Amino acid sequence: MSEPVLIQGGMGVAVSNWRLAREVSLSGQLGVVSGTMIDVVMCRRLQDGDPGGHVLRALEAFPDQDIAGDIIEKYYIEGGKSKDEPYRPLPMHSMKTGRPLTEITVAANFVEVYLAKEGHDGLVGINYLEKIQLPTLPSLFGAILAGVDYVLMGAGIPRAIPAVIASLASWQETSLKIAVTGSQPGEEYSVSFNPRQFFRSSPASPRPLEKPKFLAIVSSVALAKSLARKGSAGIHGFVVENHKAGGHNAPPRGGLKLSEDGEPVYSEKDEVDLKQIKDLGLPFWLAGSYWSREAVDQALAEGACGVQVGTPFAFCRESGFDETIKTRVIEMVKSGQARVTTDCRASSSGYPFKIVELDGSLSGEDDYQERCRVCDLGYLREAYRNDDGTVGFRCPGEPQAVYLAKGGCLDDTIGRKCLCNALLSSAGLPQIQSNSDGSYQEKPLVTSGKQLCEIARFMEPGESSYSARSVVDRILEPQPCLSR
Repeated sequence: MSEPVLIQGGMGVAVSNWRLAREVSLSGQLGVVSGTMIDVVMCRRLQDGDPGGHVLRALEAFPDQDIAGDIIEKYYIEGGKSKDEPYRPLPMHSMKTGRPLTEITVAANFVEVYLAKEGHDGLVGINYLEKIQLPTLPSLFGAILAGVDYVLMGAGIPRAIPAVIASLASWQETSLKIAVTGSQPGEEYSVSFNPRQFFRSSPASPRPLEKPKFLAIVSSVALAKSLARKGSAGIHGFVVENHKAGGHNAPPRGGLKLSEDGEPVYSEKDEVDLKQIKDLGLPFWLAGSYWSREAVDQALAEGACGVQVGTPFAFCRESGFDETIKTRVIEMVKSGQARVTTDCRASSSGYPFKIVELDGSLSGEDDYQERCRVCDLGYLREAYRNDDGTVGFRCPGEPQAVYLAKGGCLDDTIGRKCLCNALLSSAGLPQIQSNSDGSYQEKPLVTSGKQLCEIARFMEPGESSYSARSVVDRILEPQPCLSR
């Protein structure tokens, strides 16, 4: 099968859901689901009553029905929970994640890919963040079980992932090194996963699984060269992403300098030499505001296979953004009021993060200050070494006193937003929290590429919404022939 020209970006949490990926895949391009926090997403969908019965249907296809049955019994609420009732929480991932959470993680990744691939033979990928390491192994196994075609990963250096994919596809036990702050010379920390010991009634000789292609998301020639050199046997290609893309961005090279508006300043040092990327001899796609036929043709002329596109899909009808948020953002775009800023402090990951300035969201300073600090999901926590050599976890978005007691620095907590809770809220899955004043609903945080205002081109005159198929068609529409 030939390479796709267009890759739909894997936007989390649950923005690139199975509906969006399936629609793009049906159009003949690469639809991508987000694997970020998908275990929480699945369990909250079940607690909302699983409208349409899609999660339940996918769980019926899961290879171990004992596991599927336990998940349904624990989290499914027929008719859905009441709006003012909090979601039942999941335990946090750790160096020794318990079996129940491991089972949920495998099943959730299986479910999302299964639904995206259901009823057709188009290409489907899944996107992960390298920064979120603890759930990676069971997440990948679940996606591979469902027959995912591509795995994409960025926000870090995913050097170990090709070998991990190969091991999981052949049912071999595998491990993944975990970055631990303060680790001593010679110390290594890792998590492991054994596919043969996962199922409660595992087959004696399981059939080999199809190994998906791996695409590393990079923003520099140096990183691409390093990955190609050390992981060439398993890396299929690259998505070369620039700083105009939404979500997390690589920090500027040569040191962080801020503009008068407080945004990071990017320069020519941050431009990628595409000739050097081409010389690596691997397929690559360009990402970051490549939203037109002209941009696609430019990418092809540079030697790329095509482009990756995120933001236009993020606000289409099939995406997982809360419908109210999509409506508000599109209204702002049409009135010329949409504004996207790059916040160097928002994400606990330490990466700059793009935010749409939206009333009632955590983008506002007052809304941020009003929120009670809590870290009850923990996906962006930092692993650190305790004095006795054990591993602890901390997040600059948690209560400051707690973070300081774990050896954190006060300055690291300033301006940090809880992306875990906020992004779930953006996908219509907000947690209900409690404090001394009663209960409150977590507020959303919306991310987008820098050229958000340009999504208006995908709407027909007089319309206030658009489809994923219209995005594909507008970007890949044939160029008119020029008469001589």
